Amino acid sequence: MYRGVFPVAPTTFTASGELDLASQKRCIDFMIDAGSNGICILANFSEQFLLADDERELLTRTILEHVAGRVPVIVTTTHFSTRVCIARSRRAQEMGAAMVMVMPPYHGATIRVPEAQTFEFFAALSNALTIPIMVQDAPVSGTPLSAAFLARMATEIEHLAYFKIETPFAAAKLRELIRLGGDAIEGPWDGEEAITLLPDLDAGATGAMTGGGYPDGIRRIVDAFAAGRREEAISEYQRWLPLINCENRQGGLLSAKALMQEGGVITCEAPRHPFPAMHPATRAGLIETARRLDPLVLRWGR
Repeated sequence: MYRGVFPVAPTTFTASGELDLASQKRCIDFMIDAGSNGICILANFSEQFLLADDERELLTRTILEHVAGRVPVIVTTTHFSTRVCIARSRRAQEMGAAMVMVMPPYHGATIRVPEAQTFEFFAALSNALTIPIMVQDAPVSGTPLSAAFLARMATEIEHLAYFKIETPFAAAKLRELIRLGGDAIEGPWDGEEAITLLPDLDAGATGAMTGGGYPDGIRRIVDAFAAGRREEAISEYQRWLPLINCENRQGGLLSAKALMQEGGVITCEAPRHPFPAMHPATRAGLIETARRLDPLVLRWGR
């Protein structure tokens, strides 16, 4: 059973938009040194929607070989096609992924499938794998996934046991999911950069998938809570919340890379075109907020 802090690793590019594998390896080393219990790759916060299929393959192989078992790695394998998602997931499993994370089938703003086909999609995926599946329940898919439906899938689909809940009122949904699914819910997890982390932990979350810039800070909250030190967890949450807010509401998926470049972890923080760069004023506010907390990211590469 996987628990703890599993941040999303950003994908590192050169200024011209090529993959920077040397920076990618340093990014992974930093995230492990900063206390990540595990790492997720190729997620939306990894700019997965800007990657070609051969680049996904290269990144998966490179990162899994570089991690070399130091921590478990979750590989995001989302695709609308059941066939393609299965193929991606089996390749990730063969290369050593500990788990795959998958969103329900969707395309653009309006193309969805009914609940019956969503169930069939995840059932077919489970039948093709021997490792756990995490369902990413996030607004970006635009697919309603009720707690009752998620609990049913956990009960009836063998390897589907983890859930990253990033919808509004996440704590209430986690609580209902755990109530309905019981022991079938191995991993009720928090997401969305930990903006609702403390309420989600109170609701029963056992894992947190956050941005990759400051796992050491998120660990302070999660570890204190897991050890029963609630007041300490509250204090740490309040201390780190301004930085969490900067990432979740201001800098978004580029926040981790901005912090990593500032601290010498990676060479370039640029996104891949056409994704816009972070506004300089937003970046300055992010770095100013982070410096008050002295996270490892700002010291690791110096």
